[in-house]
Amino acid sequence: MVEAGYGLIDVIFIDFQARIPMVEEVKMLNYVMILSLEDGMSMPAAVSRIVAKSKTYLTQSCGASILAFGHAYGAYSDFGNMLDKYLARAEKEGKTSEEMAEILVKENLNSEALGVSNLMLKDPAAKRMFARAEKLGVAGKYIAFTKEIVNAAQKISKEPVDLDMLGATGATMMDLGFSPEAIWAIAAVTRAFGAGAHVCEEIEREDYMRLGQTLTPKEDYDGPADRPVLSLEERAKHAKPAQTYTPEEWKKAFVERQKLPGSGWAVVEEIKLLPKKK
Repeated sequence: MVEAGYGLIDVIFIDFQARIPMVEEVKMLNYVMILSLEDGMSMPAAVSRIVAKSKTYLTQSCGASILAFGHAYGAYSDFGNMLDKYLARAEKEGKTSEEMAEILVKENLNSEALGVSNLMLKDPAAKRMFARAEKLGVAGKYIAFTKEIVNAAQKISKEPVDLDMLGATGATMMDLGFSPEAIWAIAAVTRAFGAGAHVCEEIEREDYMRLGQTLTPKEDYDGPADRPVLSLEERAKHAKPAQTYTPEEWKKAFVERQKLPGSGWAVVEEIKLLPKKK
């Protein structure tokens, strides 16, 4: 195929969809991947640089960057599965896409995977992606539904919101025929190209860091004040058991534990399901 003139974008369609894409689809995916490749000093980019400073292999640093894509940053699978869920529900309940978009927003307004936020109020990139898809004739039901979601969110949100890159990328790639999980994989691996450039620059311009070289400055510490170490004889007077024996004791202990940063008691685990067969 390469010798016949096909390119990387064509092969991605073949790998994930077992079909040769239309020229317009190739242009659209190329557009999406270029926008996904580099986003400045983002959290995954910073992670790749931090890992690089410990003198790891470049692949390890890029891998760390990809692993930073989760259910908040880069939540393509959550976003895409949400669209499928509510579109199926609209068909089952006989509702219009506008009606279902309003229901979706009311039930997911504070979700990181909504595809609508205050992140792109001054940046036209997300809207331009939809405009490009429409110009190329590849916009379909997912872009149309996402536009309804944006309108519904703008009606009830207490702050200005608009289409963001998660919503634009997710809806556009689903209209190109990619599954939510495939979008996650393609976007994350595309981002590895940018991460690789960050790693190379970090290695070329900065020094490596060794264990113990960088410690937390005292002025950044906000934990309990220094206290003298208790002697073993004094230990029994101050030691506290983990066990509680009444609901009231348990509740009191739980509240106190939530006040301890780094304990994990204040963390709410939101990842409900791993990908499964539909």
